[in-house]
Amino acid sequence: MPRKVLVTGISGNLGRALAKLLHTETHVVGLDRRPFPGKPKDLAHHQLDIRKARVEEVFRRHRPEALIHLGIMHDPRELRSEAHSFNVLGTHKILDLCVRHGVKKAVVLSSANVYGPRPDNSNFLPEETPLMAGERFSEMRDLIELDMYAQSFMWKHPELETVILRPVNIVGPTVRNAPSNYLRLERPVTVLGFDPMVQIIHEEDVCRALALALRPGLRGVFNVTGPGQLPLSAILRELGRHPIPVPHLLVRTLLRRAFEARLTSFPPEEVDHIQYLCVVDGSRFVREAGWVPATSLRDTIRAVV
Repeated sequence: MPRKVLVTGISGNLGRALAKLLHTETHVVGLDRRPFPGKPKDLAHHQLDIRKARVEEVFRRHRPEALIHLGIMHDPRELRSEAHSFNVLGTHKILDLCVRHGVKKAVVLSSANVYGPRPDNSNFLPEETPLMAGERFSEMRDLIELDMYAQSFMWKHPELETVILRPVNIVGPTVRNAPSNYLRLERPVTVLGFDPMVQIIHEEDVCRALALALRPGLRGVFNVTGPGQLPLSAILRELGRHPIPVPHLLVRTLLRRAFEARLTSFPPEEVDHIQYLCVVDGSRFVREAGWVPATSLRDTIRAVV
């Protein structure tokens, strides 16, 4: 474990869980424009926007050996220009500061959703699969651009060990993303005639994967999978949900109107995830990092409630 780790986006739910895991093992420095109430006493937190010039003072003062970059905006209601600036330009700046200040390890959190659910997807997509999610879901373009920049950064700076993690759908009791919000619905909409396989991973397992990625010598792009995959119908049945099947010609219009009226937080573009397949192969992370999720599939499913 590096002696000092800088975590961006630490005030988010995933960042808080990661801080709880790491702060007993190493010195953690947090960087987030949001406050961090209730933070551990031994954790230093700097309330700054990662795009600001003052962020360099954090590097100078603490001299971190490793970076875990979680500072990514996912709010579908956020102004697109602001989200793009924060996600893409902020990532450029934070990785450039790593080079300038001699950081030895950079771990960037991406997502397996960058591949995109598509009708022609095969089972178990490897890391070399083209990132096609932006074709149908514009909100994913920032994450794809961020992921691709991190890949080019990895090859441009071989002296710095860069790890890009692409976990499957993250769920958990504190997670407020589209998959968790969807699975919390008592009467979720499904697409009539479609029942895709779905992969999920517990938020605490994602934190364990991030900590594991700090291991010296590990570098590259890795899909991170949970304890297995199930048809969407089986997950809804385990949660006791009563889905509403809607013909695919109507479902996007229905959800768009509900989203615009703020009756749901599930964006209409996410329909592809409940209609088409996006199942990834996580064997590389298992083989090279010894990855094993700690939470069972049933407990992972039930964690959303």
